[in-house]
Parts: sequence; C-alpha cells; structure tokens
Amino acid sequence: MTRDQGLAQTAPKTSNRPAWVTEQVLARWCDWVRQDVSRHNGTAPEPVTAVAPCDLSPIAPVPTCAPEDVVAAVADGRAAQREWVGTSIARRGQVVLAFHDLLLARQDQVLDLIQWETGKARYHAWQEVAQVAAIARHYARRARRYLATRHVRGMVPGLTKVKETRVPKGVVGIVSPWNYPLYLGVGDVLPALLAGNAVVSKADSQTALTMLWTRALVAEAGLPPDLWQIVTGSGSVVGTALVDAVDFVGFTGSTATGRTVAARAAGRLVGASLELGGKNPLIVREDADIAAAAAGTVVAAFANTGQMCIHVERVYAHEKVYDAFRDELVRATRALRLGHAYDYSADVGPLASAAQLAAVETHVDDAVGKGATVLAGGRGRPDLGPLCYEPTILEGVTPEMAVCAEETFGPVVALHPFATDDDAISLANQGTYGLSASIWSSDSRAADRMAALIRAGSVNINDGAAAAAGSIEAGMGGMGDSGLGRRHGAEGILKYTESQTIARQRLMPLGPSPKTSVAGFVRRTNRQLALLRRLGLR
Repeated sequence: MTRDQGLAQTAPKTSNRPAWVTEQVLARWCDWVRQDVSRHNGTAPEPVTAVAPCDLSPIAPVPTCAPEDVVAAVADGRAAQREWVGTSIARRGQVVLAFHDLLLARQDQVLDLIQWETGKARYHAWQEVAQVAAIARHYARRARRYLATRHVRGMVPGLTKVKETRVPKGVVGIVSPWNYPLYLGVGDVLPALLAGNAVVSKADSQTALTMLWTRALVAEAGLPPDLWQIVTGSGSVVGTALVDAVDFVGFTGSTATGRTVAARAAGRLVGASLELGGKNPLIVREDADIAAAAAGTVVAAFANTGQMCIHVERVYAHEKVYDAFRDELVRATRALRLGHAYDYSADVGPLASAAQLAAVETHVDDAVGKGATVLAGGRGRPDLGPLCYEPTILEGVTPEMAVCAEETFGPVVALHPFATDDDAISLANQGTYGLSASIWSSDSRAADRMAALIRAGSVNINDGAAAAAGSIEAGMGGMGDSGLGRRHGAEGILKYTESQTIARQRLMPLGPSPKTSVAGFVRRTNRQLALLRRLGLR
C-alpha cells in the first residue's frame, strides 16, 4: 500500500462568502460589539480579519475590545443580572426554547457561517446545530429540577428546619475555541443563563461571526439586553481581562492555556471549569465487529478534520485481528471525500489555519523520518484547497516520535497491535491526558470491565466519541491534564451556582439557655445522640 493511492476527491472549489452574507448583514452583527462593548473605549484597537480556510480569502473585519471594554461589559452584565435573577426559571426556559426553534428554522445560515469560518464539512457543522438544540431543550426542561431547593435533615430532627438553595454566581465568563464555535461557544452559555447568571463570552477571532449571529438570534428569542455580551480580541489581552473580572470562568482550549486560566482564577478565589487537550485511545478487541470498528474509527478520528478535543489519535487493535482491521480501516479512510463545498458532498474539509496544517505536517514528517509507515494519506492536497491534508494512518509509531504522545489535533491516527486486555488498558492509560476513550467489543461485560480501568472522563463502547458527548444528561469532561469540571448533566448547570444553606431553629436553642447549666445541656444532648444512634438516625 502506498501513499499514492490517495483518497476519493471532490472537485476543487473556491468558496467565498455565502451569498446571503451582505455587507449590511456583517455590519449589523459587528454592531453588537461596537454598540455594546467598544462604546466604552474611546480609542478601540484595530479590527481583526480572519481568513477563510477554504481559499485563504479575507472574511470580514471584526471590531476588537480593550481591557476596559471587558470591565465595562461585565459591569453592564452585573446590572442586568440583578433583574434576571428575579425572573422565573420557567420564563428563562421559554427564552431558551424560543432560541431552539429559531436555530432549527434558520440553521442553513449558521451552517454556512461555520463552514466559512472553520472550513469543516457541512455534516460536521450540522452536528453543532443538533448538539446545541439538544442542550437548549434539555436544560430548558430540566433546569427547574436541577436548581430545585433541597430540604434536608437538620441538626435536631423536627426542631431544625434546613434547606439548601442554589444561587447564581453572578457574571460568568466563557472563553471558547474556534473548532466548535456554536457548540462550545453557545452550549455553555445556555445553562449559565438558565441558572440566573449574566454571561460575557470571548469569541475566538477565527469564528467571531458565528458567535455574533447566534447572539443576535438569542436576542430575537427574547433575552433581555446585556445578559449575554460578546467581547473580541486576543486571548492574552481580552481573555485575561475577562478572567480578572467575572465570578466564574468556563474555558475550553489547550492544556497549557488552561493552567494559566486556572491559576489566574484561583488567585481571585473564583471557580473555573476547564476542558483541555486529549490524546484519545480507541481499542479494538479480538471479538469486535471489524467492519463496524473500522467505520467507527474513521468517524472518531477524522470528523472535523481531526480538530476535535475528543477525537481519536491512538488506535490499538488486538494482534489476532490487527491485519484485517488495518486493511478495513485503510479502505474506509481512502473512501473519504476531501474538499470544501456548502453542501454535503465532502466528508472532510480543510484544516482551519496554516498553523494547524503546519502542526500536522510536522508530526507526520517527523514520524516518517524516524521510521513510521504511512498506510493512507500523509500529504497535503493544495489541488483541493490550500489547507487540505489527507486523513492519515501511521503504523510503526514509537515513543521518540512527537506524534506518539503529543496531541496532533488533526487528521492523523497511529495504529498499534496489542496482545491482551491488560496490555490494551496499559497502553490506553499512557500519558497524562484523560479525556475520552473508545472500546469495540461484542462482549459488553468485558468492555465494561475495561472501561472502569481506563482513566478518561468518557468511555464509549462500540462508538468512537459521539455516544457519550451526545448524552446531554451525563457529564462530559476530562481527568488529569484534560481538565477540571464537567459540561452537560447536573454539573453542567450547577457549576454556575453557589450552594446556600438556610437553617431555621424552632422551640429550643442549640446551646445552653439561661435556665440550663452547660453541664446539664451536655448530658441532655449526649442522651439525645445515643437515642438517635439506637433509632438508626444520624
């Protein structure tokens, strides 16, 4: 098998801005920044213009913010939040459900924007829409239950009435990346708003238009002004200012930057939720359905051109099925259609930037130079687009190769054999990351046993990554260097709140009264404690 056998192709296409995105439309979106944020700064920084991955043409200049703009945005959000917290959860849910309906009705617009800004295939853009719609529906329907007051047993049963309530943090700061601008940018905003907070989001400069479009849609759904504001600019300036001003930080990005965010938030004694990097493993047991495992690996490895925190980069196949699995994986990978179009004709799009392309090329070239074999892909395809790179399978990867342990964040997987389940678990647990993992097996009990021993926030059985990530009622996040906290599920909304205990004492004080000696109070309390013990009560 040689790399010259290449992938299926789509016709090279030059895709400029979607036809419906006029200068007037762009100006209206950018006014969200100009009017809501940059009005606070007399000399705004220079706007930033991203380039479209499909052809490297300029997208649109987006106003940027200064640190004082961020401070003012947080202050405006704090003022709006004081009224929002008095709005019923039911009413907040109505706004989120109205946004859900508008999003589905106008999804073609945001699909175009996501593709224009990231280059991803349209199906992978649609997955963002589907995921955000599911998040909106879930939290709009479940927020009241998640945030409900809990009545708990007090110190003296019957005499001490205690309840635990949830109160919002105040102003939440969300710093989201370019690779999933809708899902990672907006999916975290919705539960924060439903919990009663205001939100200030820092949009990535590559994908600011997707965020601004969505912000306009949420406003149309009925969200009051200043409850969700978007600031733009560099992470080192605007992101830092945001972390320094808000009451809670939600960050998705690299592990290196996540450490900096965590340290800065800790210095202010504010909480942070961090989803960071991953070097995710996939295991194919001897009893797996080989065709299904190969198809699932292709999806898990090459969705969004491999630019996904939970995508698979390490594949371990049992030695008895290794050859059959390898051949099926290579065949399925070569059948992928590489290119860019505003329709569903491409399976894999270009990488998002020249920096991402360079990172992929560096890892592959380093591995090949040190003895690895390219089974599929392994080359750029400038004939299909300046940032196109073929989905790549490497064999014979060894520890001295950068691709072995470092996150590539591109369409590259390394294929390895293993002999026993214990070997597979040990290989899967190598390194310091622990975000996602996958096991393919026809023996569900054996797969469950293995899953419990793998250090990862999510383990998918007979699926690559989507089963866990798409199960909104269950938490999603990492262990080790892959982060802290969870999105989705109960923690995905409770993290935006503080727990407040309210206790009311009746009839008798919790201590000696003026008519009772301390010694008498202690004896009586000891008798009560003994009685509670005999009754099986705490």
